[in-house]
Amino acid sequence: MTDAYHQRQKAPAPSRPGLTFWIIVALAAGVAAGLIAGPPAAVLGDLGKPVIGIIKTVATPLVFFAIIDAVITSHVRGRSFLRLVALTTFNGSLALAIGLSLHALFAPGEALKVLAAGKGNAPVENLAGAQAAPVMTIDLQKVLDGLVPKSVVDPFLNSNVAAIVILALLAGFGLRAHAATSGDARAEVDRLAALNHTLLKGTENCIKWVIWLVPFAVFGVSAKSAGEHGLRAFTGLGYYVAVVLAGFAIQVGVVYSAWLKFYCRRSLVAFWHLGKKPFLYAFGCNSSLATLPLTLSTLDDLKVSRRSSTLAACVGTNLNNDGIILYEVVTALAVASASGIDLDIVHQLTLAGLCLVAAMGVAGVPEAGFVSLSLVLTTLNLPTATLPLLLSVDWLLARARSSVNTASDMVCSTVLDQMDQA
Repeated sequence: MTDAYHQRQKAPAPSRPGLTFWIIVALAAGVAAGLIAGPPAAVLGDLGKPVIGIIKTVATPLVFFAIIDAVITSHVRGRSFLRLVALTTFNGSLALAIGLSLHALFAPGEALKVLAAGKGNAPVENLAGAQAAPVMTIDLQKVLDGLVPKSVVDPFLNSNVAAIVILALLAGFGLRAHAATSGDARAEVDRLAALNHTLLKGTENCIKWVIWLVPFAVFGVSAKSAGEHGLRAFTGLGYYVAVVLAGFAIQVGVVYSAWLKFYCRRSLVAFWHLGKKPFLYAFGCNSSLATLPLTLSTLDDLKVSRRSSTLAACVGTNLNNDGIILYEVVTALAVASASGIDLDIVHQLTLAGLCLVAAMGVAGVPEAGFVSLSLVLTTLNLPTATLPLLLSVDWLLARARSSVNTASDMVCSTVLDQMDQA
């Protein structure tokens, strides 16, 4: 055998095109089909509906299993964990404030109205069950009633993310309390925890398979939009993306940098010089969880104690989701506005709170932000008709979300380390 033959044998097989590639191809093909076919291409828009339906169906148990898994397997207690919860809640609240402000200042939903327009988009109902009006009012009693499920299966049937989170927290802490009673109880809970973890991983695999249907939805909805409105339908998408990316830049460049500069007394140049590696890697692989080994290594180089980095980046993986939180609130408000629904301030705050809660159970899965967003919209009975087309640009926003979440891991670790030294 020749050396050339052996070299050919050892050469790695060419990698297959990823999901991002097929989404871009589907978007281009859909636009071309819509421009060629014209208004008759509107029928292709129905391809997106079953995809969104399947995503919501699988996302519901995913959130439930993920939260139980996080509660049962977390062994950190005491002041440090409370500090982590307070810190991540504070940062997440700032992300919500940024998102609400961007919505008020730039109204990205107005640019998306052409996407929500067209045949078949019936008026949606508000939280009180009335037909959509120019300004929605809120019935707080109905919202509170929605937090108390009529049965164990009711939240899963209605994709009510708030009730699902409450059930999962009750189940998780109930099992933890039972495990503390005796060694036999601990063994029983360990077996249930293992079963729950297996169900979680199985559900994550289902989400990964379902996500591969996204290009079909993108093709259909982009063909419908191009056929009905031409290329002007997509200028609004660019504006929407720019607003979300601006929010991410503010979260990292202002909020995180303020923590580092004024509380931790760190050099921003020195910190981000080392921190850019996991930040950019997360953008490339589209996962803050897959970036975790590099994140921990970088935090070691930044002289952050492994105790703090493990707590914030590993245990806090379900909490450091500022990128998802900011994306969800901007997108949910934009979707409502694009559908002709002007949410009052109470309604906006209710939506923001749900985004904060929903982000708890989506770490580590593809398109995590989009998955939980569908549940938030369903919980508030807001329209989801424009979601499939937003998937056409989510390959970019998802990578940016992962980078922001990774930056959150690094900054929270540094802040906690500074708190321990104080």
